[in-house]
Amino acid sequence: MKISAQDEYGLRILLRIARSESEEGLSIPQLSEAEGMSASYVAKLTRTLRLAGFIQSTPGQKGGYVLSRPAEEIRIGEALRALGGALFDEDFCNSHSGAFRICTNSVDCSVRSLWKIIQYAVDHVLDQITLRDLLGSEQSSNAALEKIIEYLNQAQVAEAER
Repeated sequence: MKISAQDEYGLRILLRIARSESEEGLSIPQLSEAEGMSASYVAKLTRTLRLAGFIQSTPGQKGGYVLSRPAEEIRIGEALRALGGALFDEDFCNSHSGAFRICTNSVDCSVRSLWKIIQYAVDHVLDQITLRDLLGSEQSSNAALEKIIEYLNQAQVAEAER
């Protein structure tokens, strides 16, 4: 499993915009310089984030990008799905069938079950985390994430007791 560069850089762009105190927002050149990315790559990422409804552009000579909704309403899982999709794509098995046209295990595959449950768990965790949870320092982000892990552990215990 891999988190892509697009996932990482897209989240960094979202966080940079969320941290900005400018009412005009941040321009592509400002984002490019602040994050050490090419302007063309920042333009690609901002387009993806804008089309997904996370950011909007502000008009004018000094216009830039601002969040289109509050940081506490932007779920990290939602952002990552918009940036790059799932870790396990449903079509994965069809494209990894070896020398055969169709995977020999396409009807009954225990490995596919493993990937699906991992995808479910990752999605569940990422959907609990908001952009706001990541706005502070690494230490404060860790504290927010530990609360989510504690919540998930309690949910697991409650489920086991049923």
